[in-house]
Amino acid sequence: MVRAAIRVDALGKRFRLGERERYIALRDVLARAVTAPFRRRAAANGNGDAHIWALRDVSFTVEEGETIGIVGRNGAGKSTLLKILAGITMPTEGSAEVRGRIGSLLEVGTGFHPELTGRENIYFSGSILGMKRREIDRRFDEIVAFSGVETFLDTPLKHYSSGMQLRLAFSVAAHLEPEVLLVDEVLAVGDLEFQKKCLGKMEEVTRGGRTVLFVSHQMNQIRRLCHSVIWLDGGVRRQGSTAEVVGAYELAMSAGEIKDRAKDGDQTYRGRFLRWEIAGPRGDQRHIVDVLGPIDVSFFLDVRQPIQHGVHGAALFDSNNQLMWGHSKQNLHFSPGIYALRYRFPMLPLRPGAFTWQVSLWDDHGLVDLWHGVPPMIVATENHQHPLDEWNGVLNMPSDFSAESGESQP
Repeated sequence: MVRAAIRVDALGKRFRLGERERYIALRDVLARAVTAPFRRRAAANGNGDAHIWALRDVSFTVEEGETIGIVGRNGAGKSTLLKILAGITMPTEGSAEVRGRIGSLLEVGTGFHPELTGRENIYFSGSILGMKRREIDRRFDEIVAFSGVETFLDTPLKHYSSGMQLRLAFSVAAHLEPEVLLVDEVLAVGDLEFQKKCLGKMEEVTRGGRTVLFVSHQMNQIRRLCHSVIWLDGGVRRQGSTAEVVGAYELAMSAGEIKDRAKDGDQTYRGRFLRWEIAGPRGDQRHIVDVLGPIDVSFFLDVRQPIQHGVHGAALFDSNNQLMWGHSKQNLHFSPGIYALRYRFPMLPLRPGAFTWQVSLWDDHGLVDLWHGVPPMIVATENHQHPLDEWNGVLNMPSDFSAESGESQP
């Protein structure tokens, strides 16, 4: 008889707004000075203790050996759900039960100790999973070979680059054979060669009969790996076969229907962002960047009431929520109507992977709208960086190189 590996019943998680500021406030410092008076006014009015539900009334069951995809906009509660299942945070209401040893890849280096070496962290992680030393010994060489960090194996983890930590973390989680594996967007980072390697290993893991919950914004990976899919939007919006749920989710994204639950059905807003797209160069894939530049990006804004002295902010984050770029425009005026707010980038030299836009609009009365753009922007340009991931930086810029004899120089 097939048993339930994961059982979630009426699960809810509530945060105080101050504790979840990274999800609801402007993360680009450029707009902080503008928003400070409004935040102070809210605190003075006694609203500083407001709460937000990241998850509410979530229920589902995952059978042993199933691979379930979790999709949804940024802020829909996907990462919060996995952290509850991993025991990192506690639910506010309801229950979540997981049977078996849990391995998790939720953030780079989760479960590792920065003062321990790579070698020591492999054994440390294995012991947390309840494995005996001889079991870890048996898989040790495979873990190291897959991770590619042999040279740095006896170096403390705090000296590893994020790419090196990711390689080791994935390798440990995939090779030490937990019975339940929780994966959050790990296949969207690292160089393209590493992503392919991870995807191949994930396919091997799913065929091996382990239970996997897999969060990703990349629908091609969800289709390739998952038996079924849960669409989260604070609660379970839809659950079913991969083709059915992913198809519905992509249709909603393309139509600009995915937005904050608090706004659903609300026609009284002053203004809100509807969708974003790559306006140039124009192609069939409006959310995929395959050239370094120039790039035109448009954010579509629906204004219902006049906006005076508006302040607009835009920011771009990588898959680790690191700020890549931020900008703001002040003293904007909008009459009711639909506007395309367009940015032109002569070059967008980002390393391949998934990135998220965040846009906002404020006026004299406070926040008009803050939106985490969906779907994410996928950068699929050629990688111009060092072939070793630990030497990859933030920028992915082509360069010309020559070696000339110094004898001809004055």
